[in-house]
Amino acid sequence: MILSDLRAYLKEQHRIALADLIIHFDMDADALRGMLDKWISKGKVRKLPLTASCGTSCCQCDTTLTEIYEWVDE
Repeated sequence: MILSDLRAYLKEQHRIALADLIIHFDMDADALRGMLDKWISKGKVRKLPLTASCGTSCCQCDTTLTEIYEWVDE
Protein backbone atom coordinates (compact mmCIF):
# COMPACT_ATOMS: atom_id res chain seq x y z
CA MET A 1 0.00 0.00 0.00
CA ILE A 2 1.15 3.52 -0.69
CA LEU A 3 0.16 6.86 0.78
CA SER A 4 -2.21 7.62 -2.07
CA ASP A 5 -4.24 4.47 -1.29
CA LEU A 6 -4.58 5.58 2.30
CA ARG A 7 -5.54 9.09 1.18
CA ALA A 8 -8.25 7.80 -1.14
CA TYR A 9 -9.73 5.55 1.53
CA LEU A 10 -9.68 8.29 4.18
CA LYS A 11 -11.37 10.71 1.77
CA GLU A 12 -14.03 8.11 1.04
CA GLN A 13 -14.69 7.22 4.70
CA HIS A 14 -14.00 10.72 6.09
CA ARG A 15 -13.65 9.44 9.68
CA ILE A 16 -12.41 5.97 10.60
CA ALA A 17 -11.00 3.98 13.51
CA LEU A 18 -7.46 2.65 13.31
CA ALA A 19 -8.87 -0.86 13.85
CA ASP A 20 -10.87 -0.54 10.62
CA LEU A 21 -7.80 0.65 8.71
CA ILE A 22 -5.84 -2.36 10.01
CA ILE A 23 -8.52 -4.70 8.67
CA HIS A 24 -9.00 -2.91 5.37
CA PHE A 25 -5.29 -2.66 4.50
CA ASP A 26 -4.19 -5.82 6.36
CA MET A 27 -1.33 -3.90 7.95
CA ASP A 28 0.31 -3.45 11.32
CA ALA A 29 -1.01 -0.57 13.45
CA ASP A 30 2.43 1.04 13.80
CA ALA A 31 3.00 1.00 10.03
CA LEU A 32 -0.36 2.67 9.48
CA ARG A 33 0.36 5.25 12.19
CA GLY A 34 3.58 6.14 10.37
CA MET A 35 1.70 6.78 7.14
CA LEU A 36 -1.08 8.63 8.96
CA ASP A 37 1.58 10.83 10.58
CA LYS A 38 2.74 11.87 7.09
CA TRP A 39 -0.77 13.08 6.26
CA ILE A 40 -1.12 14.71 9.69
CA SER A 41 2.12 16.66 9.13
CA LYS A 42 0.72 17.91 5.80
CA GLY A 43 -2.46 19.07 7.54
CA LYS A 44 -4.69 16.64 5.63
CA VAL A 45 -5.55 14.28 8.49
CA ARG A 46 -6.49 14.97 12.07
CA LYS A 47 -6.27 12.46 14.91
CA LEU A 48 -9.33 12.93 17.08
CA PRO A 49 -8.87 13.01 20.85
CA LEU A 50 -8.52 9.51 22.24
CA THR A 51 -11.51 8.41 24.26
CA ALA A 52 -11.19 6.14 27.26
CA SER A 53 -13.84 3.73 26.03
CA CYS A 54 -16.41 3.09 23.36
CA GLY A 55 -19.21 4.30 25.60
CA THR A 56 -20.00 1.10 27.45
CA SER A 57 -19.21 0.55 31.10
CA CYS A 58 -16.64 -2.26 30.72
CA CYS A 59 -13.69 0.16 30.08
CA GLN A 60 -11.68 -2.59 28.41
CA CYS A 61 -11.63 -1.37 24.82
CA ASP A 62 -8.58 -1.93 22.69
CA THR A 63 -7.09 1.50 21.98
CA THR A 64 -7.14 0.80 18.23
CA LEU A 65 -10.94 0.78 18.46
CA THR A 66 -11.06 4.28 19.93
CA GLU A 67 -8.15 5.80 17.95
CA ILE A 68 -10.03 7.77 15.29
CA TYR A 69 -8.59 9.59 12.27
CA GLU A 70 -10.41 12.13 10.14
CA TRP A 71 -9.67 13.49 6.67
CA VAL A 72 -9.63 17.29 6.74
CA ASP A 73 -11.47 18.75 3.76
CA GLU A 74 -9.69 21.41 1.83
